[in-house]
Amino acid sequence: MEQGRILAASQNGAYVIRLVGDVRLTLCTAMDDFFQHMFEDPEFASVWVDLCDVEGIDSTTLGLLAKLALKVKERFGFEPAMYSCDPGINRLLKSMAFHRLFELHEEACSNPEDIAEIPSVKGSEDSVKQKVIEAHRVLMGISDENRDLFKDLLTALERS
Repeated sequence: MEQGRILAASQNGAYVIRLVGDVRLTLCTAMDDFFQHMFEDPEFASVWVDLCDVEGIDSTTLGLLAKLALKVKERFGFEPAMYSCDPGINRLLKSMAFHRLFELHEEACSNPEDIAEIPSVKGSEDSVKQKVIEAHRVLMGISDENRDLFKDLLTALERS
């Protein structure tokens, strides 16, 4: 599997975030920092998340994406779009109740010419742990099934 990467592009407040490869919690600090930067953009108007090149995605990443969708809905009043071409990833998104957070599209989105990789940001062990805990709390809040799925993990993380 290809190592995970985050690519992004923006034009006039419209953002595209493309996840590539095997996307894991090691990218959570960079992803969260980029989301904060995006929300500080006074021209922010829309965001698409492109998962068509994802080979694997962990629950921390899914939790951060859920957090993104909830914040967009709360602050800007719309559901962001999410594009995924892989049937397995599509099943995962539906099983995690992402249809409640995103406009899901089982197709490729347009490919912006100026897309660039977001540099990796190394967070402290404690800050990464807090992001992992927060991401799983967000996932648990989406559905009862998610709550049951992650409650033991969250308990273990909070104890450590």
